[in-house]
Amino acid sequence: MSLRKQSFIQGAMILLAAGLLNRILGFVPRIALPRMIGAEGVGLIQLVFPFTVVLLTLIAGGIPLAVAKLVAEADARGDAREAGGILRTALMISLSFSLVLAGICFLVSDFIATRIMTDPRVHTAFLTMIPVLPLVAASSVWRGYFQGKQNMIPSALSSTAETVFRVVLTIAFAWAFLPYGLEYAAAGAVLGMVVGELAGLAVLGAQLIGDRKNARAGTATIAEPVSSLSVKRARPYPRPPSRTRAVLQTAIPVTGSKMIGSLSYLLESILTVRCLTIAGVTAAGATAQYGALQGMVIPLLLLPGALTYSLAVSLVPSLSEAASRGDWATIHARLHQSMRLAVVTGAPFVVLMGLLAGPLCSLLYGDDSMADMLRWLAPLAIFLYMQAPLQAALQALDRPGTALFNTFAGAAVKLLLIVQLAAKPEFGIGGAVIAIGVNMMLVTLLHWISVARLTGFRMHPFDFLKVTSAMIVMSAVALWCWNESPLTADIANLFVTGTLATLSYLSLLVVLRIIDRRDAERLPLLGRFFRPRKPT
Repeated sequence: MSLRKQSFIQGAMILLAAGLLNRILGFVPRIALPRMIGAEGVGLIQLVFPFTVVLLTLIAGGIPLAVAKLVAEADARGDAREAGGILRTALMISLSFSLVLAGICFLVSDFIATRIMTDPRVHTAFLTMIPVLPLVAASSVWRGYFQGKQNMIPSALSSTAETVFRVVLTIAFAWAFLPYGLEYAAAGAVLGMVVGELAGLAVLGAQLIGDRKNARAGTATIAEPVSSLSVKRARPYPRPPSRTRAVLQTAIPVTGSKMIGSLSYLLESILTVRCLTIAGVTAAGATAQYGALQGMVIPLLLLPGALTYSLAVSLVPSLSEAASRGDWATIHARLHQSMRLAVVTGAPFVVLMGLLAGPLCSLLYGDDSMADMLRWLAPLAIFLYMQAPLQAALQALDRPGTALFNTFAGAAVKLLLIVQLAAKPEFGIGGAVIAIGVNMMLVTLLHWISVARLTGFRMHPFDFLKVTSAMIVMSAVALWCWNESPLTADIANLFVTGTLATLSYLSLLVVLRIIDRRDAERLPLLGRFFRPRKPT
């Protein structure tokens, strides 16, 4: 498969298709593991996961975005050699750092499990996690390279392969090790994640080898016409003097911004469990409650994140290329497209998760005890869906420091609220839910203000009013369908309710002209069916 450059919407839709498939497949272990190892077993995995996220952020937090940005700029200059050099430099930096961190983690694993984390049973799972560090280091750099080329197909294929292997092996290994106890079952689930990452890396490696061969063949064919003179004419500004410095200048602030989020996630897991024990909850009960929040409720809220992630990934090279040309019209158009898509696609999920939280949790997890948490957070999730494109815009426009400050402010407020509320018996886990909701709103609003000041970008207020009107009608349809309950099985009623409510929502969006035929024409594969026929 050759390197094919896609438009912003095409790239976003390719990643969206893969992201939706991966989210749906990823829900298989989310459903199976609670039934297999219970909320307590899920809690053990969730205690390891925040620490893993911190380590992966250190390794690959900003390097992929830096690679995507610099490769996109090199492509805009017509400098293919510089793009390859950026890839090699970033790979060397990321792999070296990952191996050092892996060695440190192995040496201090017992201290981390017994002193930093709140449950010593996570030690085995933590050791099992260590090999994922160099695997993610390599795969993240390669993904950034392809994204900088604005070719999202390798990233989509890799993420899909990683998800398939992870889903199958997470369940298989957890089941195989369950007879030895929850500690080993949790470690088995983590091992499935490691093997999945290895599969995704293999797919990326195969793509890179094939594209390099095609690129060499293409270069050999057109070597004479494309001379150094033509390359110089295509380059609007000189090559960066140091690839390492160029990569680090972009990567370090982005890593800092993501590091704040990752550290707040780690501190959130530690503080929440400890505050719940202060409120009178047993250690096992606190682990189970936190496992329900982060392992069951938050993944449901993040389901539409497949779109916001795809928009953010496609937005960085697109905005970077436009900014290098000083094309502010394109920047405004891309921002408007991404924000409108984030709001329009996230809204129906907000409605269905808020109104049908109890039936959804019962169907997926066989337990609706966490339904109130989902019901409280669902209305605020719309802020979460807008957050990723806004942060990507700040990073693409060389304002990672602004994103860093906004993320830090939100994290500080969230942790403060957890300490103040979760330790009180009258709030308990509800205090952590309130803190997470406030964080979603605050960070998104700060990002929005920053982007507006930087670019002069403004969303059309009538678009929000129209979407809100469609959500109100959709809510009424969903409540009527569910209360009527025409079928005997809850799963069938959920399907009918969700389908009819979503169709009413989409119909109103068409009537109100939020979406039109031009939007449908941009869809990969399906778009040709909406294009007007040419006269014969």
